[in-house]
Amino acid sequence: MAFTSEEMMTIAAARALKNDDVVFVGIGAPSAACNLARMTHAPGLTLIYESGTIGTAPTVLPLSIGDGELTDTALTTVSVPEMFRYWLQGGRISVGFLGAAQIDRFGNINTTVIGDYHRPDVRLPGGGGAPEIATSCHQTFVMMKQSRRGLVEKVDFVTSFGHGDGGDARQNAGIATKGPTLLITDLAIWKPDSKSKEFIVSAIHPGVGAEQIQESCGWPVRYAENVATTEPPSQEELLVLRDLNARTKAARERPLAMKMARRASTAG
Repeated sequence: MAFTSEEMMTIAAARALKNDDVVFVGIGAPSAACNLARMTHAPGLTLIYESGTIGTAPTVLPLSIGDGELTDTALTTVSVPEMFRYWLQGGRISVGFLGAAQIDRFGNINTTVIGDYHRPDVRLPGGGGAPEIATSCHQTFVMMKQSRRGLVEKVDFVTSFGHGDGGDARQNAGIATKGPTLLITDLAIWKPDSKSKEFIVSAIHPGVGAEQIQESCGWPVRYAENVATTEPPSQEELLVLRDLNARTKAARERPLAMKMARRASTAG
């Protein structure tokens, strides 16, 4: 089956999760990947969202952490303070799965501003719980479409700490967790170099070339000694992902359709 680069990204990200993982899930692309993993190879995956839902199993992708779909399908719901203090800071979450507006070669994430902080070109939504997720989860995965605006030499603002300026910067800052161990884009899979902690390409998605990867990256790209080719999506993975996206689209369009119908009946 033919597939898009976004589908390849989502499926590659889903494959990185294991059945026994406990994942703190970011809204958007990370949520799609985590739920795809739960619906395919990792049915035992425990998904946690920032609003306090634990073991949630949504049938459609949530619009936000406050989406009722998360509470309706959760095993339990706890308060936000308990979520952060007991679950996150208590070291009970194996993977934090985040998105980013900008990421640099050492895995530092910006979701705060583009440009100068005091006079920004763009003010972004902010960190939410991402800074704590990036420091307290055993490791973090990052997922985003690749572009020179997104993969930058140096982020404009460090919202979520990765590996600082590389090397032992994370440990020197007193952070004991692994930090970002995986970056999945629509072109490749990146992992940090064991010494420098700079993200390097470990696998290239089917049909993607090295020139394309460099053109959409803001730093000189380095490659692992043995670069793999990402396995193409299976038919099952594509069908499950597309069905999930179709259900989500239908669920979001339904309230609008009902609203338009009410307006039409009132006008009549």
